[in-house]
Amino acid sequence: MKTSVESVESSSPQGTGPLAGVTVVDLTHVLAGPYCTMVLRDLGARVIKVERPQVGDDSRYFPPFIEGDSGYFISINRGKESVAIDFNQPAGRELVLALCERADVLVENFSPGTLERKGLAPEVLQQRNPALIVARVSGYGQSGPDHDLPAYDIAVQARSGLMSLTGPEGGEPVKIGSAISDIGGGLFCAISVLAALNERHRSGKGQVLDIAMLDASVALLENSIVRHSIGGALPLPLGQRHPSVAPFDGFACLDGTLVIGAGNDGVFCRLAGALGHPEWCDDRRFACNEARSEHQAVLKEQIEAITQTEAAGHWIRAFREAGVPCSKIQTIDEVIADPQVQARSLVTRYPHAAGEFSIVGSPFGHFSRTPGEAPVRAPDLGEHTDGVLEELLSMSAETLRQLRDSGAIG
Repeated sequence: MKTSVESVESSSPQGTGPLAGVTVVDLTHVLAGPYCTMVLRDLGARVIKVERPQVGDDSRYFPPFIEGDSGYFISINRGKESVAIDFNQPAGRELVLALCERADVLVENFSPGTLERKGLAPEVLQQRNPALIVARVSGYGQSGPDHDLPAYDIAVQARSGLMSLTGPEGGEPVKIGSAISDIGGGLFCAISVLAALNERHRSGKGQVLDIAMLDASVALLENSIVRHSIGGALPLPLGQRHPSVAPFDGFACLDGTLVIGAGNDGVFCRLAGALGHPEWCDDRRFACNEARSEHQAVLKEQIEAITQTEAAGHWIRAFREAGVPCSKIQTIDEVIADPQVQARSLVTRYPHAAGEFSIVGSPFGHFSRTPGEAPVRAPDLGEHTDGVLEELLSMSAETLRQLRDSGAIG
């Protein structure tokens, strides 16, 4: 597969962000693990992605495609180096071990037990490199009665309770629009790697990190568990409404829905004034958040009777002037065109032989001295095999030829 044009700069092993000098061996695939290593790469780490020869990461075959290249793969693997190694073969396994000797971090998201079966258990890796941090992200973790169950984002969203909170009020629970359990697992994995790197400065030792998508998803429940534990009520889908703050909801306008967040009494009074009803501040039903939450249905009815007389843009201008948090519910095309999104470089253009397209940018570009790096292109399968093995393992051209003939590398 070709994912780029010659004029697009390839990923550089010499990062400039705050993780410059950190080398990551990436044995991950699809989303949770690759999201973790994408974060590390965006922060300046060198990420060497090990893929199966001739096959690669499963996500190379996920749509949408542009001239046969997966936009899904590109979006999660930008800036990484791809080496094609079959570590089911003894020679390929030895190559991975040798790379890990020279690395700071290994990240993997296979099913629990897979690395052990392939002769790459953490204790084997750390015998070769005691300072190596081994980060393992899986669906349910490396321990517990269900640790070896297969997991996908939709199953973890359901089991964690996230799905039980999502959807229209009184309706059936629905999946969150993005793969939040995968992404949450990847983010918590990246945070854990950063913490382990910091601890290694003191101890000089690596450690094994066990991160589960389920753990991350339960951690994302916010205050749902404590609301049930203290109040006894079972949290259920509420649509756009907040369970304990009002008004904190979506409100109909002439041309769509506007969300308003009045998180305290002062904001509510500014909202009431902007709506032409300053007397609401003294109404006993609305005078404090507890009262507003109790009477949220009648409050919503009164607010919506006013907001639906004008377009969302009218109210956005009025509420912004009054200092009331609000936003229209934007579609993805509107997000791409949003001036604030553009000013923060949250969407960038990705050059491809078939033409440019938009891709999510790095959110780490705002460090004052060592900003994260602008996304560079995703690698072709095995594009960096020879270069990485020559550089890090001092392999000769003849040795590389022999390994390729044997099928250990691609």
